[in-house]
Amino acid sequence: MKLTLPRLVTAITFLALFAMAMRVSADTDTWWHLRTGQWIVEHRAVPATDPFSHTRAGAAWLIPGWIVQVPMYALFAWLGYAGLNLFTAFFILLAFVFVYLACEGHPLARAFTLVLAAAASALYWSARPQIVSFALAAIFAYILWLYRWRGVNRLWVLVPLMALWANAHGGFAIGFILIGLTLAGQALSLAGRWLQRRAAPAEGLEPAPGDQGARGLAWLAGIGLACALAVMVNPAGPVMLLYPFKTVSIGVLQDFIQEWQSPNFHLRQAQPFLWLLFATAAVVIAARRRANLTDLLLVGGVAYLGFFSARNVALLAIVAPPVLTHHLAEGWGDFTARYPAWGRRLRVSSAPPRGLALAVNWILLVVVALAALAKAALALPSAANQAELAKTVPIGAADFVRRTRPAGKLFNSYNFGAYLTWALYPDYPVYVDGRTDLYNEAFLREYLDVSLGRPGYGATLEKYGVNLVLVEANSILSDRLSESAGWREAYRDALAVVYERVNP
Repeated sequence: MKLTLPRLVTAITFLALFAMAMRVSADTDTWWHLRTGQWIVEHRAVPATDPFSHTRAGAAWLIPGWIVQVPMYALFAWLGYAGLNLFTAFFILLAFVFVYLACEGHPLARAFTLVLAAAASALYWSARPQIVSFALAAIFAYILWLYRWRGVNRLWVLVPLMALWANAHGGFAIGFILIGLTLAGQALSLAGRWLQRRAAPAEGLEPAPGDQGARGLAWLAGIGLACALAVMVNPAGPVMLLYPFKTVSIGVLQDFIQEWQSPNFHLRQAQPFLWLLFATAAVVIAARRRANLTDLLLVGGVAYLGFFSARNVALLAIVAPPVLTHHLAEGWGDFTARYPAWGRRLRVSSAPPRGLALAVNWILLVVVALAALAKAALALPSAANQAELAKTVPIGAADFVRRTRPAGKLFNSYNFGAYLTWALYPDYPVYVDGRTDLYNEAFLREYLDVSLGRPGYGATLEKYGVNLVLVEANSILSDRLSESAGWREAYRDALAVVYERVNP
């Protein structure tokens, strides 16, 4: 293979993305997904009711992620943490393959945009079914882009993809958001052209670039309805259509759960979202040609969702790069037409290199590949993953409970619940965990009253028969229990503390 400069730039770009993606990917919520996958494998069925908590035991439970949880568990059982990290990296790269395919223009501009988009979405990367949702969103966006800008009608593919998505993650609502924003943009463009024709009949009603006209609008609307029917193809049936609405209606999520709140842009890892948004806006504003209305709605709509909730920041990394590179390519064309000498100097040759140039290209590619593999080697060992996870999950406290087997039902912090589902089930069903759709608003508010040590917290613990508490070492509840004669401290480390009820 002739390693031309454009191919070299593309290869280096994806090696850089691989290096970025290869990191400790298990987070606090990974564990209940693994436990669910294990439960499905062992019982050869998808649970219809909750088997993991004592507070919601037997309650109806919708699981839109079962088709991902099973292979996640299989990979973890086979390869350990390395399997989870490779799983996450694969779907990150898959997503950006489709983002890259929708980009255009100078190879260096495409490469820079893709790396910036990856940095903007990295806040979202973790070993959870949501990373599959990220890849499916990228595929959805690419198919819609093909239809609008290339006239390639593959919209029918969205229907089976939506059926897969509804069984992979609750984020399938993103697919409808992308379809809805595209429909809105196409409809507004069509209405604008109709009004323009009424004002000037001689100008006609030809679709603008990126628009497919009335027939295309009707076809896309029909595909949207077919996708709604596809969602029903899951173990829960038609009720899955209501899942996204049920989840976002839990107000306590926006009030207290970090990933559901607006991003904290004081954090360095959240700022690439702003860089990507501002870069896209600047390029579109500076462009001499009028921006496509659907593109503006897609970028503006997903940016709004990103400002609303940190869970949504990754969507901008899917829809903004094609818009950014499209306008950069047009600007580059204008520049080279005006200054042809500079255009020739800055042009990236696609001619096959020969001799020394070819050797240098291969040496550079090998060096970058080795650097990416070295980065991956740091993220694969179990010890490295355990050390990183020990900063966020109560590994020591869970080991203590397993060894000493204290009596009683458990109260645990929300952030610890998923890991304890993995580490202590079935001996100690959890009080609460990251399955927010399972725990309703009233229960989560009651949980918060206990975790904050508010008046009446003791009565709530008694109501649920709690004799064992495992929470953060620096929590308010820990301070309350340390002052209570009814509880004694049984274990403490830098992260977590365990209390047992005295004479339960």
